[in-house]
Parts: sequence; structure tokens; C-alpha cells
Amino acid sequence: MSALRIVLLPTVLCLMYAAPACRPACVEVDSDSEGVAGNGFKLGCISCKMRGEVEAEASVEWYFRAARETDYILIYRYEDETPSIVDERFNDRVAWNGSKKTRDLQDGSIFILNVTFNDTGTFKCLVNRTLRFPNYQYHTSAEKLIHFMVVPKANRELASIISEVMMYVSIVGLQVWLVVEMIYCYRKIAAAGEEALRESAAEYLAIASESKDNCTGVQVAE
Repeated sequence: MSALRIVLLPTVLCLMYAAPACRPACVEVDSDSEGVAGNGFKLGCISCKMRGEVEAEASVEWYFRAARETDYILIYRYEDETPSIVDERFNDRVAWNGSKKTRDLQDGSIFILNVTFNDTGTFKCLVNRTLRFPNYQYHTSAEKLIHFMVVPKANRELASIISEVMMYVSIVGLQVWLVVEMIYCYRKIAAAGEEALRESAAEYLAIASESKDNCTGVQVAE
């Protein structure tokens, strides 16, 4: 299951100087396509402008074709920052989850509440965009299909399982390394302490021996 996200990549100059002309970049990523019955689900639809500096307006329409059906039916429309649910099957179950506070839509995602098995089928996202140049307007459209499957419970992907196993292996490995490092440091400190004790004892014996010799010399002199 691929993950859907819109990735914002601000440039270094934007971060350093906050230049007004800098704009975040848009990256198109495929939507997830497997939902769990009874849960919510985000249907992703990202359509990026080829030239981000050009002013534009866009509207988004979502269509649905149920399994074993042949025709797409309009279920949802978002235009002029106004959402509208067209198909009664999705009343109170669809919410806008795309670009906010702008008519220059690049993210046309929606969120479905309380997914049911009847939602299994193909969703089509249609983005109609008008690019506004100084002397003319240019109309484009982009279409994205999502083959949606509803399952009783979430299926974990192999990559997710491997990642989790590797995480635990890394944690255990780090703990083992810390224990070994602590034992090594303890032994090193203990060895240094023993060496210091031996040196102190040898120094003490040498001083005692020297003092004894001095005392013997004084007695002979007397």
C-alpha cells in the first residue's frame, strides 16, 4: 500500500531570506487503495501545475464506479472553495481533505467516513484547471483512477513487518553494545585502580625502606 502525501520542499533561499517569490514545490504521489471497513480513509488526488508561478483556478470532481458496474457516477464536487455531495450514498460520509483557502487547487483529496464494503470499486478524480496568462487563458484537465478495495481488517505489508523487526533488532543490538561498553569501562577503571594501588604500595615501601636506612645511619654515627 503506497502512502499518499503532498511533499513541500522549500528552497534554502526561502528559509534564509523568506523571499516572497519562493513557492513550495508539489510532488504527485499515488493514493492508498485499501481501506478497512468501519474506518475512515483518505482518497488522494494530487495534480501539480507545471509552472507554479502562473496564476490558476481549479475545480475537482470525484466519480465512483462500484464493483461489477460499468458507468461512473458523479459523487462529489469542489469548486470555488465550496464542497457539494452529489450522490446520496455518500451523504455525511465525504469531507474535503485537499488544498485549503485557495482556488488554485493542487491537492484534490477527499476523506471517506465509515467505509463500507459497498465502497469497493473504482474512484476517479478529475481536476479541471484554468491557467491565467496575461493575454489568454489555458484550460487543462487531469484524471486519476483509484482501484479501491475494502477489507475486514488491516493487512500488514511485508515491508512494514521487516521494518518493525529491524527496529527491534537495532534496539537489542544497541542495548548489548551498551552493556559490553559498560563492562569494558568497568574493567578498565578497575585495572587502573589496582595499578594505582600497587604503585602506591611500592612507593610506600620505598619510603619506609629509605627512612629505615636513614635511622640506621644516624645510630652508627652516634
